Amino acid sequence: MFAQIKKARRWHETLFMGGLSLLCLGFSLFRCFYSGTRGFLFLNWNLFLAFIPWALTSFAVVKVNVQKSKIILPLLMGFWLLFFPNAPYVLTDLFHLRSGAAMPIWYDLLLILSFAWTSLLFGFLSLWDMEFILSQKIKKNIAPFTVPLISMGLLFIGSFGVYIGRYLRWNSWDIITKPFHLFSDIGIRVLNPLEHRSAWGMTLFMGLFLNILYWSFRLIKKRP
Repeated sequence: MFAQIKKARRWHETLFMGGLSLLCLGFSLFRCFYSGTRGFLFLNWNLFLAFIPWALTSFAVVKVNVQKSKIILPLLMGFWLLFFPNAPYVLTDLFHLRSGAAMPIWYDLLLILSFAWTSLLFGFLSLWDMEFILSQKIKKNIAPFTVPLISMGLLFIGSFGVYIGRYLRWNSWDIITKPFHLFSDIGIRVLNPLEHRSAWGMTLFMGLFLNILYWSFRLIKKRP
C-alpha cells in the first residue's frame, strides 16, 4: 500500500495531512489536560469526518482500477458527496467560541481555526481529486472550464449540507438510518424557499465564501 501511495505521488501529501491532524489532536489534548475539561475534544471527531472524503478520493487515485469500475466509482462518488460537507462544517464550530471559558479565548480561537483549516484542506484536496477523476471521464471536446463549474456547484451543495448539519442536526449517516425524515426536511425547504430564507441565505453566502477560498487555492496552485 505504501508503495502504491508513493507511486501515485501522494506520500508527501499524506505525511503532511497526517502531521496536521496530529498537531490538532495535540492542541485539543493540551487544552484538556491544562484546563481539566473536555471542551472541544469533539473537534477530533469532526476532523475525522472531514478526513473521510479525502480518504475516499485518495483510494480512487491510488487504486487506478477503481476509476474504471462502473459500480465502485459511482458508489465512491456518492459517499464522497455525502461526507464532503463535513469538511467546511468545522468552520461553524467557531460558534462555540466563548470568552470566560476554561482557556484564554485566543487559544480556543487558534484551536478551532487549526481544526477548520485542516478540515478545509482535506475537503479541497478531495475536491481536486474529484476534478481529476471527472476530467478523465468527461470527453475532451467539452469546454475545459466544465469541471471547475461542477466544483463550484458542489461547493454550494456542500454549503447546504453544512446548514442541515448545523441547524437541522442531521448527520451524514442519517441518509441510511432516517432517509424519509431527512428528505422530508430537505424537500420542505426546496419547495418553500421563501419560508426558509435563513437556510438559503446561509447556503448562498457559505457557498460564495467557499468558492472564494477555492479559487484562491487554484490561483496559488497555478502560480508560476
